[in-house]
Amino acid sequence: MKDLNILPGINSPSDLKKLDDGKLIELSAEIREVLIDTVSRNGGHLASNLGVAELTIALHKCFNSPEDKIIWDVGHQSYVHKLLTGRYRQFQTLRTENGISGFSRPTESEHDIFFGGHGSTSVSAAYGIDRANAIKGNKNYTVAVIGDGAFTGGMVYEALNNAGGKSSRLIVILNNNEMSISKNVGQIAAYFAAIRANPAYFRLKAKTENIINHIPLIGKKLSTAIFRTKTILKNIIYGSSMFEYFGFRYMGPIDGHDIKHLRAAMEGAKMANYPILLHVKTVKGKGYPYAENDPTSFHGISKFDIDTGEPIIEGTNFSLEFGMFLTEIASKDRRICSITAAMEVGTGLTGFKAAHPDRFFDVGIAEEHAVTFASGLAKAGMIPVFCVYSAFLQRAYDQLVHDGALQNIKIIIAIDRAGFAGEDGETHQGILDVPFLNTIPNITVYSPSAYEEMRNAFVNGFYHDGGVVAVRYYRGKEELPSGYTPVNEAFDIYGDKNSKYVIITYGRIFKFAAEAANELTSRDVKIFVLKLNKIKPIDKNTVKNIVNCDKIFFFEEGERSGGVGESFRMILSELNYKGDYVLTAIDNAFVPHADTYALLNRYKLDFDGICETVIKNIT
Repeated sequence: MKDLNILPGINSPSDLKKLDDGKLIELSAEIREVLIDTVSRNGGHLASNLGVAELTIALHKCFNSPEDKIIWDVGHQSYVHKLLTGRYRQFQTLRTENGISGFSRPTESEHDIFFGGHGSTSVSAAYGIDRANAIKGNKNYTVAVIGDGAFTGGMVYEALNNAGGKSSRLIVILNNNEMSISKNVGQIAAYFAAIRANPAYFRLKAKTENIINHIPLIGKKLSTAIFRTKTILKNIIYGSSMFEYFGFRYMGPIDGHDIKHLRAAMEGAKMANYPILLHVKTVKGKGYPYAENDPTSFHGISKFDIDTGEPIIEGTNFSLEFGMFLTEIASKDRRICSITAAMEVGTGLTGFKAAHPDRFFDVGIAEEHAVTFASGLAKAGMIPVFCVYSAFLQRAYDQLVHDGALQNIKIIIAIDRAGFAGEDGETHQGILDVPFLNTIPNITVYSPSAYEEMRNAFVNGFYHDGGVVAVRYYRGKEELPSGYTPVNEAFDIYGDKNSKYVIITYGRIFKFAAEAANELTSRDVKIFVLKLNKIKPIDKNTVKNIVNCDKIFFFEEGERSGGVGESFRMILSELNYKGDYVLTAIDNAFVPHADTYALLNRYKLDFDGICETVIKNIT
């Protein structure tokens, strides 16, 4: 990495305000050097952050954070913001245990206003802050920075509809780095965009509107009529005035890599006395050719080689194996189709999309719609598979209840990133899907430990089980104890079932449980493992296999409250179990970012933790 001259001296946004435009341009280049270097080693979101360097610089030049509130949607595009708000020297710890988060995180800095791990939330949060400021007489600005991808989520439109016309200090910046929200505006519209981004225009406009509004009897009506006429004319010129219909004054499009024009537009927006939608166009991956040419791959990426742009891959994983399986089985059954909520690559569906484009549906950041859409497909005779990260499925709870389970409709939910998601942290850990699925009738849930078990679970869901079927699998590759052969059953026994102690678990933890059982048995602690493949419903015949054990140890990579461990305890109670029951799970907590294996160790769910827990409770 090249020597840095400016960035090391930026300890807060106040340091940034002392720099002229030439230095700011130099600063943007240094920021890109640091982004590429750090993400190549730690993984993370690269393309979007490379694209917002100048935009973020202009924001902190024009606004006074944290008095003015800047809310990032999604928070993965806040890396540059972190570098400019006193975290440059910590930035090398990005996404590492006890290091800084890969998302905006209020507990990390007063400049991070809102947790930003899920999309389409910023305008709602910003409007709430703006209204609170108005009630308190606070004159500070609230700025929501939202990518065009987040505009595929319906919550944005609910917020725009609610906020439009009601605020003078709310600014929404649309970072348009992918799709064209409005048509190519041409020279005339570009001319008007430049005028409308000039602070002098807004000073004149505000003065004129003030004079008109004070004309006795007709002032307000005349001002409204002029605004409506202007809206019609702008619609003719720009081809779209959607935001104006919501009650926002539209500015743009502005070149998101021209700091001077960005600053002028932001200063103009501050003078508008209306809620503003500032449309900024940026280039994803700006400054790093590999990311510019393939922004999708560099959206969220693992470690990679800077010189070649090639990811440092460790073979296959559950997401890829799932994608290949689904593509293959869909070739034999034309009823099978796939749905993703803007996570085609992450959920392994790239091959499916290529092979079956007519049965591949990307609904955008709209998990709620995805589930009900799947229900509609199923009603018409298809077998839809909604492929979604565990943490994002949370957003579709109502639809799972009302539009799926209540109607007993056959839809399949492929739950990726179940359990610890590692470096992505609190907003992405998949530790809540089991408790909330446990509360819904007419849902079957599988949690395989092996690729073959995953495939078997989907086949069962497609052709044997009724209602909603969820198959949840963890991030990363298959990990099994040596010599273990998967079975297509609701449960499996590993070890001597006549032992007086038993470990019960499912999913990723099975490997550690089996290895711990082997170790403990070698120490003359006779113990076996009951491995659950189907975790909802739990068949009482499964439980009968262990009612004669003196002690039962349940290990669960998920929340204790509402989890499988608690359900198992209830069934044991119904069967009048008299022995001891020890449940190890996550106890009413959100899990911070760290390497997955570090998290397993922290929560006593790895080999060492299982051995320690068993020994502690039998001596």
